[in-house]
Amino acid sequence: MRNLILTALLSVSAVVSGNVEDLDDKFKDYLKYELWLVEFYAPWCAYCHTFEPIWHEVGAELKSMGSPVNVGKIDTTVHTSIASEFNICGYPTIKLFKGELSFDYKGPRTKDAIIEFTNRVSGPVVRPLSSVQLFQHVMSRHDLIFVYIGRELLLKKEYYKAATEYIVHTYFFTASEEVLPKAVTLQDVPAIAVFKDRTYYLYNEFLDGDLSSWINRERFPSYFQIDSFSLYQMGELSKLVALAVVDEKNPSEESIRDYQFGFMDGNEYINGLIMGEVEMPSIIVLNMTIDGYCLPESKIETIEDLLRFLNSVLDGSAKLPGGNGFLQHAKRSLYKAKSTVVSMFQAAPFFSCFVFGLPVGIVALVIWATCTAVPADDEKPVEGATASPVLDAHGKKAIELQSDSTEKTSEAKKED
Repeated sequence: MRNLILTALLSVSAVVSGNVEDLDDKFKDYLKYELWLVEFYAPWCAYCHTFEPIWHEVGAELKSMGSPVNVGKIDTTVHTSIASEFNICGYPTIKLFKGELSFDYKGPRTKDAIIEFTNRVSGPVVRPLSSVQLFQHVMSRHDLIFVYIGRELLLKKEYYKAATEYIVHTYFFTASEEVLPKAVTLQDVPAIAVFKDRTYYLYNEFLDGDLSSWINRERFPSYFQIDSFSLYQMGELSKLVALAVVDEKNPSEESIRDYQFGFMDGNEYINGLIMGEVEMPSIIVLNMTIDGYCLPESKIETIEDLLRFLNSVLDGSAKLPGGNGFLQHAKRSLYKAKSTVVSMFQAAPFFSCFVFGLPVGIVALVIWATCTAVPADDEKPVEGATASPVLDAHGKKAIELQSDSTEKTSEAKKED
């Protein structure tokens, strides 16, 4: 029975491994004809080892769904030319290859998020909404979508161009006026709308400027759970980020267009940014363009307190410490290193003592050996000379050392 279970487990492991293909530098030949989702990894990367089971789950899920996307991974330490060709700077890096285009995945390293990204990017860049029922179905499945409404014009070409750039983040559709909800009122056609937060906003070329920039600003819901990946992407926005730092396991109760509102589960990332400890729950305003932050001086208990705090940030009366200069980067690196060491000792004290104690012990041993070593006498006695007499412990004259020539003469006499 035990052997049967072991065989079954090995079979399952083989099936899971078979969903992800080990690639070499020849995989570029397949990209013109097939869709590929590829992980670029390095064997020394600890995150890659942690991520490996999730990657195999992604491969198994896409295969069971009948997806046309092939899943693979490639070791960039073996195939170094691939790393430079595709500009791989960090690990693990995930790219989806679709014809001559490649799309970088920059979201959370979870199975559901990666599959959502794959399904979105592998399909058409812009999808048509041909009926009221289809429009309602899409709205029920997605929190945010962009829709182009109306006939073919130059604006539609710009829309398709922007959709190709931002398809990695959200969905893009086209629709006629007939399929829109009755609550939607258009001043002119063609029009571009973003549907989010149970309402919609229309693009105005004169007020909002460049279409691509407007899409980049509006591609986030007004209030949603923010992680370190989406927070990093907000660095390009002109909005400040008002962030509620909460503990999702112990939740508590908790429109300004100049702000992007959100909440974050846990304070780990924020602690690294401000180089301190943020209590939970708390409110913090972030300027991701300069890595600045602002915490309220007093406890926020009412909506009036919150609005007063947000307005003080906007009018400049509240200071924004932080920054992204060289000194701040160095301080953050030291803080993160210190936090990593502390967390290691808290999680595994004995193992941490071994990890840090071993190199310290080796260095101490080398220093001790260097300091206590007796220097060798490199001087060679002169030929034919007699060495100085050596004294014993009592100060008496020991046997004198004779030269090699004298020893040879004595031996010669004995032979005679």
